[in-house]
Amino acid sequence: MRLFRIAYTGDFLGPDGKSAYGDIGMSLLDAAPQVRYRFLTEQAPRPGELEYYQRFYSLEVTAEHIADVDGLVVLRPWVKRHVFSRGAGDLVVIGRSGAGYDKVDVAACTENDVALFNTPMALNHATASTALLFMLALAKRLPQHERIARLGRWDLQTAEHGHEIEGRTLGIVGLGHSGRELVRLVASFRMRVLAYSPHADPAQAAALGVRLTTLEELCHEADFVSVHSHLTPEKHRMIRAEHLRLMKPTAYFVNVARGELVDQAALVEVLREKRIAGAALDVFEHEPLPADDPLTKLDKVILTPHWNCSTTDVWRATGQAMAQGMLRASRGEIPDNVINKEVLERRGFREKLKRFEENRSM
Repeated sequence: MRLFRIAYTGDFLGPDGKSAYGDIGMSLLDAAPQVRYRFLTEQAPRPGELEYYQRFYSLEVTAEHIADVDGLVVLRPWVKRHVFSRGAGDLVVIGRSGAGYDKVDVAACTENDVALFNTPMALNHATASTALLFMLALAKRLPQHERIARLGRWDLQTAEHGHEIEGRTLGIVGLGHSGRELVRLVASFRMRVLAYSPHADPAQAAALGVRLTTLEELCHEADFVSVHSHLTPEKHRMIRAEHLRLMKPTAYFVNVARGELVDQAALVEVLREKRIAGAALDVFEHEPLPADDPLTKLDKVILTPHWNCSTTDVWRATGQAMAQGMLRASRGEIPDNVINKEVLERRGFREKLKRFEENRSM
């Protein structure tokens, strides 16, 4: 038997030193005799350390963290090129606990014979259902109606008239897993659906009843613009002032993907000028969103802390997917959903993975 050593980034832990998200696949790993795992506790919050949550999105994995591990499971920390400044050592796989991997230097992983895998399907329904929730809450004026009820100002009822989403036009930016799931979820609302997704399969889009179009036409035509695109360097601030100013004054903007895809200052400006009817955002250009950010002062804007998709169902699914991927690697097998597929042909990677083939009888 050859031992397979796994490190989990410390942000999986709560201040009590236990998993903050329940069983994230630990029970599967506990049952595997060839596996040992630990947490990078120096990255974890301490009791009463509230400032931790102002910096946990800037945490980084270091060369020391990977010095004696075969597998690494990452939640929020960055995995930058300098992590491999001393080489990758025994590290053979990195699991990104989620769908996005924009904080991992994929090229550096490949060059150092490390496979990166993620969980692209675990979040698709949760992300799409959050987008639908936001669309309904905006259209129905949910925050405004709740405020009226809490204030006991029933005389203000007629000041807020919502509307239905049925029959309206939905514009989806990024027709990937969560974008396609949103199409499925809104089917009963008989919405007209447009999508801007340059790499989408036209036949698949047509089969879904979606018309592919330009970003400009989508912004001009849609009653709801919902962002689902992956973040890559070339997509940074892909939605700019000129796109937002094309939107109808009755239209709403929803972002459940990444804040960096949008010029946030431009979004604040169109909201201030009432050029659009409102917005709902779970992600921001800089996170955590400062309490005094201009977005927090605007009416008709719903804000959630990059967490609305993080249900117990999602944590269970991503945790099990990470554990299953690590178990496969611990037996000398390739995990599902490898991002940098070119690494699979590299001799260095194959030799590192081959060390664990003796565990296949486990």
